[in-house]
Amino acid sequence: MMKKCLELSNMDSLIVGNTYLEVRMRKHNGKKIIGAILLLVILVLVGNGKMQQAKADPLQPEIARKILRFHILANSDSEEDQAVKIKVRDAIGKMMGPKLADSKNLEETKKIVSENMDEIVALAEKTLEDNGYTYGAAAELAHVQFPEKNYGDYTFPAGEYEALEVTLGKGGGHNWWCVLYPNMCFQGAVYEVVDEEADEALREVLTPEEYADVFDSGKLEIRFKFLEYFR
Repeated sequence: MMKKCLELSNMDSLIVGNTYLEVRMRKHNGKKIIGAILLLVILVLVGNGKMQQAKADPLQPEIARKILRFHILANSDSEEDQAVKIKVRDAIGKMMGPKLADSKNLEETKKIVSENMDEIVALAEKTLEDNGYTYGAAAELAHVQFPEKNYGDYTFPAGEYEALEVTLGKGGGHNWWCVLYPNMCFQGAVYEVVDEEADEALREVLTPEEYADVFDSGKLEIRFKFLEYFR
């Protein structure tokens, strides 16, 4: 009798164990299925996004005609070169911020930049030298091809823009950029956090349609880390 009870107890444990495993497997498989569906949806959305990017934004030429960008190219993608790029950015920003504070239009901004070009180069090179780099710097107002770029809550369409372009050394590393006119670079202490004054300046420069095209609040941003839950 005792032997039969033990056998039944073992069978009950086995059944409970199998049931638990089946429930875990179903949950795991359910997560896999949901994850696969979400991945498929994301791939479709990314594909559609790439198709949209392949089409030139018809508003880009007019947007480009009304703004001036600030572009710094690092010497390379090494950690050191990327770090000194930010120091050069901050030094130029500290110098140019007050000079551009009262600029009333695009032409005045370009004039101020042109008049200070030698000083911009000298400051960039001094900042490099102070940090132990001797590869030099160059700066110019240039027409530059940009891919679609995000700046804070704003997305500027791909295309050609005029920019103050500062090249450090070989200029082979990842770049940093912002909008110099209207002044979205040096309004506050934090880059890529556009305050109300800068936002209002952008609204004044662009038409309502162009502003809506640039402002990123209505665009879908896909974050793949959302799928981590389903791994």
